[in-house]
Amino acid sequence: MTRSQTIQKTSNMDSPSGEFDPSRLPAHIAIIMDGNGRWAKLKGLPRVEGHAQGMQTVRTIVEECSRIGIHQLTLFCFSSENWKRPQPELDFLMQLLECYLVQERPLLLEKNIRFSTIGRKEMLPDSVQHEIDETIRVCRDNTGMGLCLAINYGGRQEIVDAVQKIASLIKEGSISVNSIDESVIKRVLFPSPALMNRLSLLR
Repeated sequence: MTRSQTIQKTSNMDSPSGEFDPSRLPAHIAIIMDGNGRWAKLKGLPRVEGHAQGMQTVRTIVEECSRIGIHQLTLFCFSSENWKRPQPELDFLMQLLECYLVQERPLLLEKNIRFSTIGRKEMLPDSVQHEIDETIRVCRDNTGMGLCLAINYGGRQEIVDAVQKIASLIKEGSISVNSIDESVIKRVLFPSPALMNRLSLLR
């Protein structure tokens, strides 16, 4: 998705008078980043080039969402299934993620963006885990839009983690078995977005 396409999509939230209406914005937008490798293949480029170009579009999306007043933006950028990719591509993706975390810190601070991650980060390279922790640390006092990267995530994995969290709450006496309801389950699952898109970041 180009910058102009990103801006054009936000225009769908205009009021009938043609003016931008902040009250029509979803509080939480989630994007499953997909198709960058296929984009590169169609262009006759290595798959890794698609990932690199996609990261540039991520910056545009983050800036635009922050500008228009989105409260929370979640980017699903690396699923547990992605570990099946060729090792050279995995190595590049981890290097790209590490570079992104370092390079985007000034932007996150400038835009007052809060930063967090979801998923099992303990399986990521130590250097990537370090940069995640450092980015969370430097952004901890920010009060603007929340940016969450879903890294090494999966649906079944999320269910397992949720069950384990509930079991821990029961064990420590915070809740009882009979008190488990939708609100408890909601607490242990990833936050639900108001708008979710699966899209290629490139055209």
